[in-house]
Amino acid sequence: MTIPWEGSVEADLFGTRRDESIGPGAMILRGFALDPGIPAQIARMTAVSPFRHMQTPGGRQIGVEMTNCGALGWVSDRRGYRYEHDDPLTGRPWPEMPDQFQRLAEMAAKRAGFAGFQPDACLINRYVPGVKMGLHQDRDEARFDAPIVSVSLGLPATFQFGGPDRGDPVAKHALNHGDVVVWGGPSRLNWHGILTLKKGDHPVTGPVRINLTFRQAA
Repeated sequence: MTIPWEGSVEADLFGTRRDESIGPGAMILRGFALDPGIPAQIARMTAVSPFRHMQTPGGRQIGVEMTNCGALGWVSDRRGYRYEHDDPLTGRPWPEMPDQFQRLAEMAAKRAGFAGFQPDACLINRYVPGVKMGLHQDRDEARFDAPIVSVSLGLPATFQFGGPDRGDPVAKHALNHGDVVVWGGPSRLNWHGILTLKKGDHPVTGPVRINLTFRQAA
């Protein structure tokens, strides 16, 4: 059976592939994650480890609802930002990362120039209209030589991508269902975020946006 994302991205009006470089070691793969089986896998995993609002170390509620799958899961509370083997909400290990997720992340990373990517954590984020993700760096991993692979599903969003310094210029990129952003190498610690999500209704996810963020945390 052919995997929908394997070796292909969404074609533009002229039938050409539209991988977009957005910086050194950073790329948007348009329409790379269109496998119709992905939503069912997300539903299965969130039935085990539900979405929840985590807290920042300062006690502020994070607007995006989150959960995880994989050997490690990203958590945030009064104790700080970190990765844990067990879901603090259930006391059980996070759901196992599906093979199709693993393949998707590995192939997207390879297409962007990062062969050998082996994610051990997948953050599953749910955005509702009015919610955003402020500019931040992904610095909680044990090492920074592996890329970040971020899959956008459902409602369209505006991705902000800056540089390694907080004051660097920030570019805005429209993301649609199935788009995958990969950044690593010299861009691995670039600041990035999502602007406030606008209202809408998507045939796959309804009134929300789902984001899968694959990381090599350990």
